[in-house]
Order: sequence, then structure tokens, then C-alpha cells
Amino acid sequence: MTVSVGSIIHPEGAHTIAVSTREEMDRFLGELNANKERWVQTSIERRIEYLESIMARTRALAERWTRLACNAKGIPFGDPVSSEEWNSGPHLTIRNARLLRNSLRDILEHGTPQFPGPVTTRKGQTIVGVFPTDIYDRLLWTGIRAEIWMEPGVTPTDLAATQALAYQDDSDRVGRVSLVLGAGNIASIPPMDAMYKLFAENEVVLLKMNPVNEYLGPLFADAFADMIDDGFMRIAYGGAAEGDYLSHHELVGSIHMTGSDKTHDAIVFGTGEEGAARKAVDDPILDKPFSSELGSVTPVIIVPGPWSEKDLEHQGMNISAMLTHNAGFNCIAARVVVTPESWTLRDRLIDAIKNGLSITPERPAYYPGAEDRWKAFLKEHPEAAGLGETTPGTVPWTLIEGLRAESTGDVCFTTESFTGLFAEASIPSPGSTSEYLRRAVRFCNEDLWGTLGATLIVHPKSLKDPEVRSAVNEAIADLRYGTVCVNLWTGVGFFSTSATWGAFPGSPRSDIQSGQGVVHNTYLFDRPQKSVMWGPFRTPVKPLWFADHKTKHHVTKKMVDLDADPSPVKLPGIFWLASKG
Repeated sequence: MTVSVGSIIHPEGAHTIAVSTREEMDRFLGELNANKERWVQTSIERRIEYLESIMARTRALAERWTRLACNAKGIPFGDPVSSEEWNSGPHLTIRNARLLRNSLRDILEHGTPQFPGPVTTRKGQTIVGVFPTDIYDRLLWTGIRAEIWMEPGVTPTDLAATQALAYQDDSDRVGRVSLVLGAGNIASIPPMDAMYKLFAENEVVLLKMNPVNEYLGPLFADAFADMIDDGFMRIAYGGAAEGDYLSHHELVGSIHMTGSDKTHDAIVFGTGEEGAARKAVDDPILDKPFSSELGSVTPVIIVPGPWSEKDLEHQGMNISAMLTHNAGFNCIAARVVVTPESWTLRDRLIDAIKNGLSITPERPAYYPGAEDRWKAFLKEHPEAAGLGETTPGTVPWTLIEGLRAESTGDVCFTTESFTGLFAEASIPSPGSTSEYLRRAVRFCNEDLWGTLGATLIVHPKSLKDPEVRSAVNEAIADLRYGTVCVNLWTGVGFFSTSATWGAFPGSPRSDIQSGQGVVHNTYLFDRPQKSVMWGPFRTPVKPLWFADHKTKHHVTKKMVDLDADPSPVKLPGIFWLASKG
């Protein structure tokens, strides 16, 4: 397997549903094109009804959805790990629809979505609090908060003018057909991306399913049945050939995809030597609005501090879970743990991470090409060894430790493995935490591929030192990533749905990195730069993404019910089950 900068081309998944013919795809686009102007004229009240229908229908099919996903990924439905499918499938879809519905209600009543705040500034940059969104978030996610940092130049008084642009001026609304190329790994991504195009950007949608999870397409058709019946959405099936045909179709006005930078480049510049030559001089064969989320080599920066044995154990599980969620098939999985070389606890933290991996049950390597990608990395690093027991059809959890940050060009820094493998890289310790953080940020910004997300892990006692706290704040501001989390896996930013999700802005299409544009963003800000999320160093209750949480599948099932119809009477059962994890 050839290893290149960015993502490695994945083999196409085997089809379980008949590929859409060109005649069918032409018909779908013709129907959407005929209805695109009617969609932009659809009242907010009717849009709210559509979102409520999506919520109700998704709730009704949530168990079937989860069972199908568990079966496809080789997960026992009654096992705690099935919580991943409850949460990252129906739960997030319902939550996203509910928060969008709430924003549309706000537009009716106030003119713009009403975010929870506060609004602050840092060196002239406007920052808006967007999580917790309500009392339920505050109670269920104690100590976690999220902010959206706006692009420089947006002032607090400008905020309303940068929200919900599709709803601000009726006279400027023009219909457009959007093609959404769905992701194959996380089940909520296709419907959530479709909702963003529909309700945030005012475009009708043709969703093309990824072969890896196209078995969910009929369920999505059920969830969006009212919008499909009214001509505002269609679902197609197929692989790269169908995606390429649709992308270049004259009726497609915009594209959004979650996937590989290689797929993006093939669509925009073409393939082979001609495509490479076009990319080199930025001469595209396709010039349409194209938003995307394309993966990353995600860093986890360790800030040295007075960690206890319990702290090391907790963070070992925290960091290992950042890799093992969804068997490592996440664009936001931890890929490089950045450590200070001379920190006295460095080796003990690495041992704690390895222990977390060793007690995490093996997972079927369901995503095509996983074993070949793993072998390609081990060819570059034969010293690496897998942890825990493995059986045929699985890839061992693998930590490639002892890399040095100055090893520019190492495959672990330049290439997304998209399997259960990550690395540890040390930064020569200058004796000052602030200088270490400056070097770590520079390494992440300049030597790691991608700009999607980054995590800092910092002890609360360290933050009491004004110099360290200032250095952490500078690091947050300087990291060129679309989501920056403190003490949390960046996937929590994805799960919030009220924060933005996407790459740090600025990558040109000829070096697309993690993509362009954002999704989620349920308060509908038009000029976000990044989202920042803070969490406790150690939580009072074991986080649901930890591999050893024993009751998380029961908790996430109840959270589906809560988000579908919030009620305080549902909280005690969730709290009780969560405490048993």
C-alpha cells in the first residue's frame, strides 16, 4: 500500500443496496431542481414541522437503527460498546434536529437564534458561549462548556447580523440543489450534514450514501419521509463513480462531503497525472461551492503537572478512548500524543495509556482497508507492537511510542492511519511550561497534517500558576484547528452539535487539508473561526466514551428519549445508570 500525505485511499465498500442508475440520479436531480425555489419560500413554521417529524420518526426507528449498525460493525447489541451506535446515530440526529428547531422558533419570535452566551472578547476577537444549551446540558455535562470564536473583525454588536443569513432577507433567496456525499463511519453524519444544507443554507439535498453504511439509507428515507414526499430531499446509492457523476452534474449547485482529501481532489482536479498537474497549478475541472470535512492527524498535547496515580489512570483511559471509539475509524481519533520529553511522569502516563488500550476489547476492523493501513504504518515503524489479544478480522490497538517531534515527515505526522493506531511524540523540554507549549503548538500547526481538532490535557493545579494559565490560553488561541478541547476528547465538540464542526478556515482547495466550511453550528453563525470546549480534568462520573463504562449503553438509550422529548422526570434514571458505570 502506498502511503501518502493526508489520508490513504480506502477501498470501496461492498454494496448491500442496488447502485442508483444514471437515469434514477437524473430524475432525482430534476425533481429537486423543480422544487428548489419552493423550498426557499417554505415558511419557518413548516420547517419546524419538518424538524419535529425528523425527531419523532428517528425516535421510532432508533432501536432498529442501532441494531443494524451494531450488526454491520460486529458489535453485540446488548454490550456497553453499543452505546456508540445509540449515541452517534439516532441520539445526535435527534439532538441536532431539536436544536435547529429551537433556533427556528427563536427566529420567529426574536429574529435570530438566541444563544446561551456569554459574549466576551479576547484581544479583539469575539467569543460566544454555545454550550450548555439548556438546563439538561448543565445537569448532564457538569463542568463542560463550549464557545465559538468568531473570525477577527466580528464585533459583539455584529453578532446578530452574522446569524441565520438564509432567513434575513427574503428578496435575496435563490434556490439551489446540494449534493451531500455521506460519510461511511459515523451514522449521524449523513442526516446531520443534510439538515445543515437544508435548514442553515436553504438548499434542497440529494444525499449519496457511502457504500460502507448504505444499509442505513432506507432508515434515513423513513426519518426524512415528509421532506422526501414534498420533493425537498432524495437519497441515492453508489460509490466513487456515482459520486463523480453527481458532482459534475449541471443541476448540482453545491457539494458537501465528509470523507477523504483524496476523494475531494479527485472530484475537483481529476485523477492520475493530469489531476496531479491540475492540482499543482490550481486548475480545477470543477468550480462549485464545495464544503468538506476530510479528517486529520489529531494531536493530544500533554501539559506537565502534579498528576497523582489516580490522575494518570484516568487520563490513560481518557486518551486511549480517544483512539478506540468506533474501532479507530474516526476522523477525529487521537493520532499523536505530544509529551514533554523530560517530564518525570511521562513514562508512567504512557504506561497508563497502554493499560487503557490493553483492557479495551478488540473490535472488528469493519472499515475497508484497515489491516493494510495498519501494516503500512508498521512497515515504517517495525518496532511497534500491538496491545491486547487479537483475532482474525481485527487490528490490534497500537501505540508507536518514542517518536521525536523534530522527525519532520514521519508517517505518523503526515498521514491519517484511520485504524486503531496512534503515536507518541516528545518535545525537548526547555524547562519552562510556556516554552514547551509554544514548541508543541508550532509542531502541531506546522508538522501535523490537518486542521480539524486538537486537545490539551492540563491539571487544575497547573492552571493556578498565572504563567501556565496564560500559556494555555495562548496555546488555545494559536492552535489552527477547527475545534480545540481542554481535558476532553475533541469528539465531544462533535457531540455537542451547538458548536461548529469543521476545519480551521483558510486551506486553499489545492491543499485542502481537513476541508472548508462548517456543519452543526445550530445557532447559525456565518463567520465562525473555531470552537473551544473546556472540561474537568477528572469527572465525578465516568465519561460515557470510556471503554470500561459498564452501563453506558443503557444511559445513551435513555438520552435518545430525553432529547426527543425533554422532561425533568427522565433525569433521575439517567443519573442512576450513569453512576453505575
